[in-house]
Amino acid sequence: MKTRILGRGLEVSAIGLGCMGMSQSYGVIPDKAAMIPVLRAAVDRGVTFFDTAEIYGPLVNEELVGEALEPVRDQVVIATKFGLRMENGEQLQDSHPEVIRRSVDGSLRRLRTDHIDLYYQHRVDPNVPIEDVAGTVKDLIAADKVRHFGMSEAGVQTIRRAHAVQPLTAVQSEYSLWWRRPEDELIQTLQELDIGFVPFSPLGKGFLTGAIDEKTTFTPNDFRNIVPRFSPEARKANQAVVDLVRSIAERKRATPAQVSLAWVLAQKPWIVPIPGSTKLSRIEENIGAAELELTDADMREIEAAASKIEIQGGRYPDALEARTGL
Repeated sequence: MKTRILGRGLEVSAIGLGCMGMSQSYGVIPDKAAMIPVLRAAVDRGVTFFDTAEIYGPLVNEELVGEALEPVRDQVVIATKFGLRMENGEQLQDSHPEVIRRSVDGSLRRLRTDHIDLYYQHRVDPNVPIEDVAGTVKDLIAADKVRHFGMSEAGVQTIRRAHAVQPLTAVQSEYSLWWRRPEDELIQTLQELDIGFVPFSPLGKGFLTGAIDEKTTFTPNDFRNIVPRFSPEARKANQAVVDLVRSIAERKRATPAQVSLAWVLAQKPWIVPIPGSTKLSRIEENIGAAELELTDADMREIEAAASKIEIQGGRYPDALEARTGL
Protein backbone atom coordinates (compact mmCIF):
# COMPACT_ATOMS: atom_id res chain seq x y z
CA MET A 1 0.00 0.00 0.00
CA LYS A 2 1.28 3.45 -0.91
CA THR A 3 1.36 6.04 1.85
CA ARG A 4 0.55 9.72 2.04
CA ILE A 5 1.36 12.51 4.48
CA LEU A 6 -1.37 14.44 6.27
CA GLY A 7 -0.40 17.90 7.45
CA ARG A 8 3.20 18.25 8.51
CA GLY A 9 4.11 14.68 9.20
CA LEU A 10 1.33 12.14 9.85
CA GLU A 11 2.03 9.24 7.48
CA VAL A 12 -0.91 6.98 6.69
CA SER A 13 -1.95 4.48 4.04
CA ALA A 14 -3.21 6.17 0.88
CA ILE A 15 -6.64 4.71 1.57
CA GLY A 16 -7.94 4.42 5.10
CA LEU A 17 -10.90 2.55 6.55
CA GLY A 18 -13.99 4.22 7.96
CA CYS A 19 -15.29 1.98 10.73
CA MET A 20 -18.68 3.60 11.51
CA GLY A 21 -20.72 1.13 9.46
CA MET A 22 -19.47 -1.73 11.60
CA SER A 23 -21.62 -0.39 14.44
CA GLN A 24 -24.43 1.74 12.99
CA SER A 25 -26.21 3.52 10.13
CA TYR A 26 -26.20 1.03 7.26
CA GLY A 27 -28.85 -1.55 8.07
CA VAL A 28 -28.15 -4.80 9.90
CA ILE A 29 -25.29 -4.30 12.37
CA PRO A 30 -22.69 -7.05 11.92
CA ASP A 31 -21.54 -9.12 14.84
CA LYS A 32 -18.56 -7.65 16.64
CA ALA A 33 -16.76 -11.00 16.60
CA ALA A 34 -17.00 -11.03 12.82
CA MET A 35 -15.59 -7.52 12.44
CA ILE A 36 -12.43 -8.06 14.49
CA PRO A 37 -10.81 -10.37 11.90
CA VAL A 38 -11.91 -8.00 9.11
CA LEU A 39 -10.09 -5.11 10.76
CA ARG A 40 -6.98 -7.19 11.34
CA ALA A 41 -7.07 -8.46 7.75
CA ALA A 42 -7.20 -4.84 6.55
CA VAL A 43 -3.94 -4.23 8.42
CA ASP A 44 -2.42 -7.31 6.80
CA ARG A 45 -3.30 -5.81 3.43
CA GLY A 46 -1.60 -2.51 4.14
CA VAL A 47 -4.28 -0.30 5.65
CA THR A 48 -2.78 1.72 8.49
CA PHE A 49 -5.40 4.46 8.95
CA PHE A 50 -8.60 3.69 10.88
CA ASP A 51 -11.41 6.15 11.58
CA THR A 52 -13.88 5.90 14.45
CA ALA A 53 -15.70 8.25 16.85
CA GLU A 54 -17.09 8.42 20.36
CA ILE A 55 -20.62 8.84 18.99
CA TYR A 56 -20.51 5.77 16.73
CA GLY A 57 -22.63 3.18 18.40
CA PRO A 58 -22.37 5.23 20.65
CA LEU A 59 -19.10 4.10 22.24
CA VAL A 60 -19.12 0.52 20.93
CA ASN A 61 -17.31 1.33 17.68
CA GLU A 62 -14.29 2.59 19.62
CA GLU A 63 -14.41 -0.59 21.71
CA LEU A 64 -14.42 -2.70 18.54
CA VAL A 65 -11.53 -0.79 16.97
CA GLY A 66 -9.58 -0.91 20.21
CA GLU A 67 -9.93 -4.65 20.64
CA ALA A 68 -9.19 -5.40 17.00
CA LEU A 69 -6.13 -3.19 16.70
CA GLU A 70 -4.57 -3.68 20.14
CA PRO A 71 -2.20 -6.43 18.90
CA VAL A 72 -0.96 -4.20 16.05
CA ARG A 73 -1.22 -0.83 17.75
CA ASP A 74 2.32 0.21 16.83
CA GLN A 75 1.56 -0.37 13.12
CA VAL A 76 -1.55 1.77 12.79
CA VAL A 77 -2.88 5.31 13.04
CA ILE A 78 -6.17 5.63 14.90
CA ALA A 79 -8.40 8.68 14.43
CA THR A 80 -11.39 9.31 16.66
CA LYS A 81 -13.69 12.25 17.38
CA PHE A 82 -15.24 14.22 20.21
CA GLY A 83 -17.99 16.80 20.43
CA LEU A 84 -21.21 14.88 19.76
CA ARG A 85 -23.42 13.13 22.29
CA MET A 86 -26.86 11.57 22.41
CA GLU A 87 -29.51 12.93 24.76
CA ASN A 88 -33.12 11.70 24.71
CA GLY A 89 -32.56 10.28 21.26
CA GLU A 90 -31.22 13.54 19.86
CA GLN A 91 -27.68 14.19 18.70
CA LEU A 92 -26.22 17.28 20.39
CA GLN A 93 -22.99 19.20 19.90
CA ASP A 94 -20.89 19.71 23.02
CA SER A 95 -17.25 20.76 22.86
CA HIS A 96 -16.84 22.45 26.22
CA PRO A 97 -13.28 21.95 27.47
CA GLU A 98 -14.31 19.82 30.43
CA VAL A 99 -16.31 17.57 28.08
CA ILE A 100 -13.33 17.17 25.75
CA ARG A 101 -11.10 16.20 28.65
CA ARG A 102 -13.60 13.55 29.80
CA SER A 103 -14.08 12.35 26.24
CA VAL A 104 -10.41 11.77 25.56
CA ASP A 105 -9.99 9.64 28.67
CA GLY A 106 -13.00 7.54 27.72
CA SER A 107 -11.75 7.12 24.17
CA LEU A 108 -8.27 6.12 25.35
CA ARG A 109 -9.81 3.46 27.58
CA ARG A 110 -12.09 2.05 24.89
CA LEU A 111 -9.35 2.14 22.24
CA ARG A 112 -6.94 0.36 24.60
CA THR A 113 -4.17 2.82 23.93
CA ASP A 114 -2.19 5.53 25.70
CA HIS A 115 -2.54 8.07 22.89
CA ILE A 116 -4.88 9.05 20.06
CA ASP A 117 -3.04 9.69 16.82
CA LEU A 118 -5.59 12.10 15.33
CA TYR A 119 -8.34 13.70 17.43
CA TYR A 120 -11.09 15.47 15.50
CA GLN A 121 -13.76 17.84 16.68
CA HIS A 122 -16.70 15.98 15.15
CA ARG A 123 -18.85 19.02 14.52
CA VAL A 124 -18.28 22.68 15.30
CA ASP A 125 -20.07 23.69 18.51
CA PRO A 126 -21.60 27.16 18.06
CA ASN A 127 -21.71 27.60 21.84
CA VAL A 128 -17.96 27.18 22.44
CA PRO A 129 -15.32 29.47 20.90
CA ILE A 130 -13.16 27.40 18.58
CA GLU A 131 -10.09 28.93 20.24
CA ASP A 132 -11.14 27.22 23.49
CA VAL A 133 -11.52 23.90 21.69
CA ALA A 134 -8.16 24.18 19.95
CA GLY A 135 -6.51 25.27 23.19
CA THR A 136 -7.89 22.25 25.02
CA VAL A 137 -6.59 19.89 22.34
CA LYS A 138 -3.25 21.70 22.49
CA ASP A 139 -3.10 20.85 26.19
CA LEU A 140 -3.92 17.20 25.42
CA ILE A 141 -1.09 17.12 22.88
CA ALA A 142 1.27 18.55 25.51
CA ALA A 143 0.13 15.79 27.86
CA ASP A 144 0.84 13.20 25.11
CA LYS A 145 -2.73 11.94 25.16
CA VAL A 146 -3.19 13.20 21.59
CA ARG A 147 -0.67 13.47 18.76
CA HIS A 148 -2.55 15.48 16.09
CA PHE A 149 -5.58 17.79 15.93
CA GLY A 150 -8.32 17.60 13.32
CA MET A 151 -11.76 19.00 12.54
CA SER A 152 -14.73 17.55 10.71
CA GLU A 153 -17.22 19.44 8.52
CA ALA A 154 -15.85 22.84 9.52
CA GLY A 155 -15.99 26.06 7.54
CA VAL A 156 -12.80 27.71 6.35
CA GLN A 157 -12.89 30.69 8.71
CA THR A 158 -13.35 28.39 11.70
CA ILE A 159 -10.47 26.26 10.44
CA ARG A 160 -8.23 29.31 10.23
CA ARG A 161 -9.07 30.38 13.77
CA ALA A 162 -8.44 26.91 15.19
CA HIS A 163 -5.23 26.48 13.21
CA ALA A 164 -3.86 29.72 14.67
CA VAL A 165 -4.10 28.23 18.17
CA GLN A 166 -3.14 24.61 17.47
CA PRO A 167 -2.04 23.64 13.95
CA LEU A 168 -4.43 21.21 12.33
CA THR A 169 -3.12 18.04 10.72
CA ALA A 170 -6.32 17.08 8.90
CA VAL A 171 -9.83 18.20 8.10
CA GLN A 172 -12.48 15.63 7.39
CA SER A 173 -15.48 16.34 5.17
CA GLU A 174 -17.63 14.57 2.65
CA TYR A 175 -16.15 14.61 -0.85
CA SER A 176 -16.79 12.54 -3.95
CA LEU A 177 -17.90 12.83 -7.53
CA TRP A 178 -21.42 13.49 -6.30
CA TRP A 179 -20.57 15.91 -3.46
CA ARG A 180 -18.00 18.46 -4.57
CA ARG A 181 -18.63 21.47 -2.34
CA PRO A 182 -15.10 21.23 -0.80
CA GLU A 183 -13.81 22.44 -4.17
CA ASP A 184 -15.46 25.84 -3.60
CA GLU A 185 -12.93 27.01 -0.99
CA LEU A 186 -12.03 24.25 1.48
CA ILE A 187 -9.40 22.43 -0.60
CA GLN A 188 -7.62 25.67 -1.51
CA THR A 189 -7.57 26.73 2.15
CA LEU A 190 -6.15 23.39 3.27
CA GLN A 191 -3.42 23.61 0.65
CA GLU A 192 -2.52 27.11 1.80
CA LEU A 193 -2.32 26.03 5.45
CA ASP A 194 -0.62 22.67 4.79
CA ILE A 195 -3.50 20.67 6.27
CA GLY A 196 -4.40 17.22 4.99
CA PHE A 197 -7.86 16.36 3.71
CA VAL A 198 -9.70 13.16 4.70
CA PRO A 199 -12.86 12.67 2.65
CA PHE A 200 -15.57 10.52 4.17
CA SER A 201 -18.26 8.90 2.01
CA PRO A 202 -15.93 9.00 -1.03
CA LEU A 203 -18.20 6.38 -2.60
CA GLY A 204 -21.35 8.39 -2.03
CA LYS A 205 -22.58 6.16 0.81
CA GLY A 206 -22.30 3.21 -1.52
CA PHE A 207 -24.04 4.73 -4.54
CA LEU A 208 -20.88 5.13 -6.62
CA THR A 209 -20.10 1.42 -6.36
CA GLY A 210 -22.84 0.78 -8.91
CA ALA A 211 -24.58 -1.68 -6.56
CA ILE A 212 -27.55 0.63 -5.86
CA ASP A 213 -30.30 1.77 -8.21
CA GLU A 214 -33.86 3.12 -7.91
CA LYS A 215 -35.19 -0.38 -7.19
CA THR A 216 -32.87 -1.03 -4.25
CA THR A 217 -34.59 -1.33 -0.87
CA PHE A 218 -32.86 -0.60 2.43
CA THR A 219 -33.57 -2.16 5.80
CA PRO A 220 -35.76 0.01 8.09
CA ASN A 221 -32.85 1.15 10.25
CA ASP A 222 -30.64 2.17 7.31
CA PHE A 223 -29.77 5.88 7.47
CA ARG A 224 -30.14 6.21 3.72
CA ASN A 225 -33.92 5.88 4.04
CA ILE A 226 -34.09 9.51 5.23
CA VAL A 227 -31.47 10.94 2.87
CA PRO A 228 -33.08 12.96 0.03
CA ARG A 229 -30.35 11.89 -2.38
CA PHE A 230 -31.45 8.28 -1.88
CA SER A 231 -35.11 8.71 -2.74
CA PRO A 232 -36.01 6.40 -5.65
CA GLU A 233 -36.50 9.41 -7.92
CA ALA A 234 -33.12 10.90 -7.02
CA ARG A 235 -31.37 7.56 -7.41
CA LYS A 236 -32.81 7.17 -10.88
CA ALA A 237 -31.70 10.67 -11.87
CA ASN A 238 -28.26 10.26 -10.28
CA GLN A 239 -27.56 7.01 -12.10
CA ALA A 240 -25.82 9.11 -14.75
CA VAL A 241 -22.78 9.60 -12.51
CA VAL A 242 -22.54 5.84 -11.95
CA ASP A 243 -22.77 5.28 -15.70
CA LEU A 244 -19.88 7.70 -16.09
CA VAL A 245 -17.52 5.92 -13.69
CA ARG A 246 -18.62 2.53 -15.00
CA SER A 247 -17.64 3.50 -18.53
CA ILE A 248 -14.16 4.51 -17.35
CA ALA A 249 -13.90 1.38 -15.22
CA GLU A 250 -14.63 -0.94 -18.11
CA ARG A 251 -11.83 0.62 -20.11
CA LYS A 252 -9.42 0.47 -17.16
CA ARG A 253 -10.39 -3.08 -16.19
CA ALA A 254 -11.37 -1.72 -12.81
CA THR A 255 -14.61 -1.29 -10.87
CA PRO A 256 -16.76 1.84 -10.49
CA ALA A 257 -15.69 2.06 -6.85
CA GLN A 258 -12.02 1.97 -7.78
CA VAL A 259 -12.44 4.69 -10.39
CA SER A 260 -14.39 6.85 -7.92
CA LEU A 261 -11.66 6.50 -5.29
CA ALA A 262 -8.86 7.00 -7.81
CA TRP A 263 -10.56 10.24 -8.88
CA VAL A 264 -10.48 11.48 -5.27
CA LEU A 265 -6.84 10.44 -4.85
CA ALA A 266 -5.89 12.23 -8.07
CA GLN A 267 -7.11 15.61 -6.82
CA LYS A 268 -4.21 16.26 -4.42
CA PRO A 269 -1.34 14.15 -3.03
CA TRP A 270 -2.40 15.01 0.53
CA ILE A 271 -5.95 13.66 0.23
CA VAL A 272 -6.67 10.34 1.97
CA PRO A 273 -10.20 8.93 1.54
CA ILE A 274 -11.69 6.65 4.18
CA PRO A 275 -14.30 4.43 2.49
CA GLY A 276 -16.15 2.22 4.93
CA SER A 277 -17.10 -1.41 4.58
CA THR A 278 -17.92 -4.44 6.67
CA LYS A 279 -16.77 -6.89 3.98
CA LEU A 280 -13.13 -7.79 3.40
CA SER A 281 -13.78 -8.25 -0.33
CA ARG A 282 -14.93 -4.63 -0.59
CA ILE A 283 -11.96 -3.41 1.43
CA GLU A 284 -9.64 -5.27 -0.93
CA GLU A 285 -11.45 -3.72 -3.90
CA ASN A 286 -11.08 -0.25 -2.41
CA ILE A 287 -7.39 -0.79 -1.68
CA GLY A 288 -6.92 -1.57 -5.36
CA ALA A 289 -7.82 2.02 -6.20
CA ALA A 290 -4.45 3.15 -4.85
CA GLU A 291 -2.80 1.37 -7.77
CA LEU A 292 -5.21 2.66 -10.43
CA GLU A 293 -3.75 5.54 -12.42
CA LEU A 294 -6.12 8.00 -14.05
CA THR A 295 -4.34 9.93 -16.79
CA ASP A 296 -4.83 13.62 -17.44
CA ALA A 297 -7.01 12.62 -20.38
CA ASP A 298 -9.12 10.41 -18.10
CA MET A 299 -9.55 13.24 -15.62
CA ARG A 300 -10.56 15.67 -18.35
CA GLU A 301 -13.07 13.17 -19.68
CA ILE A 302 -14.59 12.65 -16.24
CA GLU A 303 -14.73 16.39 -15.60
CA ALA A 304 -16.36 17.17 -18.93
CA ALA A 305 -19.02 14.50 -18.42
CA ALA A 306 -19.60 15.25 -14.73
CA SER A 307 -20.10 18.96 -15.42
CA LYS A 308 -23.20 18.08 -17.44
CA ILE A 309 -24.76 15.99 -14.65
CA GLU A 310 -26.92 17.76 -12.08
CA ILE A 311 -27.02 15.64 -8.93
CA GLN A 312 -30.50 15.43 -7.42
CA GLY A 313 -31.36 15.51 -3.70
CA GLY A 314 -29.62 16.78 -0.57
CA ARG A 315 -26.85 14.74 1.03
CA TYR A 316 -28.58 15.02 4.44
CA PRO A 317 -32.06 15.93 5.63
CA ASP A 318 -32.21 19.72 6.12
CA ALA A 319 -32.04 19.54 9.93
CA LEU A 320 -28.82 17.49 9.86
CA GLU A 321 -27.23 19.59 7.13
CA ALA A 322 -27.85 22.70 9.24
CA ARG A 323 -25.67 21.24 12.01
CA THR A 324 -22.58 21.10 9.85
CA GLY A 325 -20.16 24.00 9.92
CA LEU A 326 -20.08 24.38 6.16
